Amino acid sequence: MTDPMTDTASGQVPRPGQRFVFIGGLHRSGTTPLARTLAGHPQVSGFHDTGAMEDEGQYLQSVYPTAAARTRSGPGRFALSPAAHITENSPLADPANRERLIADWSRYWDMDREFLVEKSPANLVMTRFLQKLFPEARFIVIMRHPAIVTLSTKKWAPRTRLSTLFENWFRAHDLLRQDAARVEHLHLLTYESLVTSPERTLDGVREFLGLSGPIPAGAVRDRSGGYRERWLELAEATDPFGRRRFRRLCERFEDRANAYGYSLRDIDRVPPAGLLPRPAS
Repeated sequence: MTDPMTDTASGQVPRPGQRFVFIGGLHRSGTTPLARTLAGHPQVSGFHDTGAMEDEGQYLQSVYPTAAARTRSGPGRFALSPAAHITENSPLADPANRERLIADWSRYWDMDREFLVEKSPANLVMTRFLQKLFPEARFIVIMRHPAIVTLSTKKWAPRTRLSTLFENWFRAHDLLRQDAARVEHLHLLTYESLVTSPERTLDGVREFLGLSGPIPAGAVRDRSGGYRERWLELAEATDPFGRRRFRRLCERFEDRANAYGYSLRDIDRVPPAGLLPRPAS
């Protein structure tokens, strides 16, 4: 078996000045359209046509277990496992593994581009680990309404309770809040701002990264409508069981949603543009 650290054909060495960009966010939060949109900029290279699920970098490397492998769970539950959270204290956070990751991922990047993007949902809870390996990296996290994420993830995990899916959302983002104070270059945005004000939102990304010229916004589409209607149906349920379930979800999670600028009782309330709070320790 060829060692990617010694096989120069398997990957390329990044040039001085090249910058790594890691995109994270829960499943169904918009990481894929964000990564594809960003890769449309002429200075940026992202993964495409790799054969991996959603072109996620976690499947294209040999250093760390994927989120599903290390937590033995999938979308909607993985963040509830202690194994999901990886920091600079991991034994995998060593210089040799940086080189191995570069060798693995450079097979899929255009190494003539200045910005090299890797996207995986679990990067949301791996920022400190990745920063240890790539101190110069930039991190972009996209956040979407917890009710919308919960309902859209439910189809992937039909046996998982709504309350568990909500807990996963809050656990993942609470971990980010804890980690953010230790992450030097972190940019947060919401799915809602990306689809309602794409030019302004992407201009914030452009400024954060230091790109020359605008990021094309043509691929951005809002796909929340059906899930919004389903949540409203749950909120307006006429049967006692449905009303009780909605009330209990609100009693349990409304305050936590408010802390992120969202509301379960008002599905249309989202963090105001430009006022998205930076996660705190």
